[in-house]
Amino acid sequence: MTADILCIGSVLWDIIGRSPASMRLGSDVPGRITRLPGGVAMNIAMTLARFGLRPAILTAIGRDAEGDELIAACARMGLLTDHAYRSDDLPTDRYMAIEGANGLIAAIADAHSLEAAGDKILRPLADGTLGHAARPWNGLIALDGNLTESLLSQIATSPLFAAADLRVAPASPGKAERLLPLLKHPKATLYVNLEEANLLTRSQHDTAIDAAEGKPRPMIGIERFAFYDMARKSYAVIQTGERRFYGCFMFRKGVIPPDA
Repeated sequence: MTADILCIGSVLWDIIGRSPASMRLGSDVPGRITRLPGGVAMNIAMTLARFGLRPAILTAIGRDAEGDELIAACARMGLLTDHAYRSDDLPTDRYMAIEGANGLIAAIADAHSLEAAGDKILRPLADGTLGHAARPWNGLIALDGNLTESLLSQIATSPLFAAADLRVAPASPGKAERLLPLLKHPKATLYVNLEEANLLTRSQHDTAIDAAEGKPRPMIGIERFAFYDMARKSYAVIQTGERRFYGCFMFRKGVIPPDA
């Protein structure tokens, strides 16, 4: 079966302990513990599958009982796992978190197997299974920012990714700067929040759009009746029941072009 998109990165078990009580250091409270498939690449793949796409995951999964269960869970959700790297000596990765009524208390991400596997997870893109250097994969790739800095730098310049439409999901602001090499990839799109955008552009702006541009990008005013004319051609109009004084805003979705 052919994949619509490749999801490269962390696929693991999320082990979450939740309690309705507020907690602090040393708390010992009753609650529930769940285990679900997780990881940035996995979460993206699961969402895409719900929209009818066929994502394939490129990741590292141990050849252990937990890994077999994870592969089976992926299959039930319609995710393609044929190209996942199965390791005989690395265990399946896990993420553990404790949550209370007052939010996240603590979390530990054990993604050592993904890090240790390195570029082994990319073999299908080089051995002809999904592509090779002379004819690289030219479709969509969702790239997880949890990959190591060295592997992300390799991906940024590798001929295996030269034709790919890269969609990059940062793992957290703390790992945002490892994505810097991908800014030079001609077909990479990075989905970042304000803090991540400021880190990547080494600047300090008040809005994400300003940070992405590297300069202020102010909103512009539109004459009242001109606004109404434009609104008639819009894709959707959202009207709230707010009774207080209000303002009307028009949003255009797309890519901001460079200045002429």
